[in-house]
Amino acid sequence: MSLLKFTSKGIYCSQADVYLDPWKGVNKALITHGHSDHARWGSKHYITNEINVPIIKHRLGSISVSGKKYGESFKVNGVKFSFHPAGHVPGSSQIRVEYRGEVWVFTGDYKTQKDGISSPFEPIKCNTFITECTFGLPVFQWEEPKYIHAKINDWWAKNQSGKITSLLMGYSLGKIQRLLKHIDPSIGKIYTHNATEQMTKVLRQFIDFPETHLITRNTTKREVEGNLILAPPAVMGSAWVKKFGHLSTGYASGWMAFRGARRRRAIDHAFVLSDHADWKGLISAIKYTGCENVITTHGYTDIFAQYLCEQGWNARTEKTQYDTETLEKAIAE
Repeated sequence: MSLLKFTSKGIYCSQADVYLDPWKGVNKALITHGHSDHARWGSKHYITNEINVPIIKHRLGSISVSGKKYGESFKVNGVKFSFHPAGHVPGSSQIRVEYRGEVWVFTGDYKTQKDGISSPFEPIKCNTFITECTFGLPVFQWEEPKYIHAKINDWWAKNQSGKITSLLMGYSLGKIQRLLKHIDPSIGKIYTHNATEQMTKVLRQFIDFPETHLITRNTTKREVEGNLILAPPAVMGSAWVKKFGHLSTGYASGWMAFRGARRRRAIDHAFVLSDHADWKGLISAIKYTGCENVITTHGYTDIFAQYLCEQGWNARTEKTQYDTETLEKAIAE
C-alpha cells in the first residue's frame, strides 16, 4: 500500500490516520500553509508550522491548532512527520512523511527563489515527491526579484512626481507582504486595503515591514494622492477604488507573463512576480530530492508529468482541489 493516498477528502496517511491539506473536514489535518485552498475550515484539529498558526487562526477563526518548528519531528502511530520550509509564503511548509524506511514529501505550494520574508525552500531527500506545477511550462522563467522590485519603486516614484496615485495589487497573504517588504518608503506614504492590512498585522510579529496607513471610509482622494495603495485584486473596478479618481494600476503575479492577462484586466503595469516555482525551479527541486517517483497535483499536471517521464522519472498525476492561483482567477478576481 502507498504511504500516502489521494482520497475524496484529501491526501491521507492511513497508518497515522491523518490528512495533509484536506479539502473536507477531518479529525486531524496537517497543513502546509495558510492559503484558503490548502487550509480549510471544518477539521477537529490542525497541525502546522508555528508561524502559520496565527495565520490560519486569523483566516479560520476559533480552531484547535498546534504549531511545530521547522525540522521538528513528531510521530503518529509510528509514522514520523516534520515540516520544512517551502519558500512559498511566510509559514509555508513541505511535509516530510517517513515510515519503515520509506520517505514521501508533500510540497503544498513552493518556490525556490528567495523573497525576503519566507524561510527559503529546503530540498529534502525522499523516495516520492508530491509537487505542484502551477507554472510547469518552459515558457515560465522568472527574472531575479530584485529587478522587479526596482521596477515597482521606479513606477511609484514616477507617479508620485506627477501626483498620480499608484494602486498595486496582489494576494493578501504572501504577495502583498513581499511587495511591502521591498517598497521604498522614502518615496511617500503606503496605504492599505483592510484585507491586506489585517493580514500584514498578523505577520508583523515575525517580519519587519515599513509603516502602513489603513484606508477607512473617511480617507479622502486628496490624502492618498501621489502615494501608494496596496490592495487585493478584487478591488479592481469597485466603488472602493473609484472614489480615489484616476489611478495608475499595477498587478504583481506570475500570470502577468501572459500579455493577455494584463490586457483583459486593463492593468497599466504588469509585474511578473510569483510565489510559485518557475520551470527551472520545479526541475531543480525535483533533482535535489533524489526521488524515483513524482506525483504532480495542480497546475500543468499532465504536460509536466509527461516531461518528467521522458527524463527518466516515474511520474504520474493526481486530482486535488488545490486551485488558488490560476490564470482565470488572475483575470477575474
